[in-house]
Amino acid sequence: MILDAAVIEFGERGFHDASISRITQRAGVALGTFYTYFASKEAVFRALVRDMSERVKVHVAPHVLAAPDQLAAEQAGLSSFIEFVRGHKEIYRIIDEAEFVDAASWRDHYIGTADRIRARLIAGAERGEVRSDVDDVHAWAIMGMNVFLGLRFGVWQEERSPEEIAAIAGSMLRDGLKPRTGSD
Repeated sequence: MILDAAVIEFGERGFHDASISRITQRAGVALGTFYTYFASKEAVFRALVRDMSERVKVHVAPHVLAAPDQLAAEQAGLSSFIEFVRGHKEIYRIIDEAEFVDAASWRDHYIGTADRIRARLIAGAERGEVRSDVDDVHAWAIMGMNVFLGLRFGVWQEERSPEEIAAIAGSMLRDGLKPRTGSD
C-alpha cells in the first residue's frame, strides 16, 4: 500500500515536493507504519524505483515469452511496454528523477533492463533467429528505442496503437533502414 501510494505521490509531485505524510495519507496507514518499512523518503523512493522496474518486467515478460521467435519477442515486448506506460505514465517522472535522487537505483534500472534484453538476444542468436554477434550495444540500442517510443507514444500522445508502433520498430529491427524495394 505504501509503494502504491508513493507511485501517485512521486508521480504527481516529484521527489522534492512529495512528502512522507501525504504518502501515508494516500496509503491509509499511520506514520509509524511507514517507518517500520522505510527509514526515509529516499529509502521509499529507492524501493519504488526497484518496484517499478519489477512491475514493467512482470508485465512485459509473458508477452515476450509467448512470441514465436526473437524478433517477434522484441516487438511484443515493446508493444506491452507501451501498453504498460499508458496505464502508468508516472514511471517516466520517477525513473528520470532517480538519476538525481539515487543514481545507483537509476543505473541499476537501466543496466538490469539492458541485461535482460541482451540475454534474450543471445538466446535468440543461439537459436539462429538473430545475428550471431549481438552484444550489449544491441541491447542498449533496443532499450533506448523502447524508452523513447514509450515516452512519445505512451506518455505524450496515444494516437497510434502500441501494436502499430511495435510493428514499425520491429520492421526496423528486422530490416534496418535500408531502402524498401517494390517487392517490400
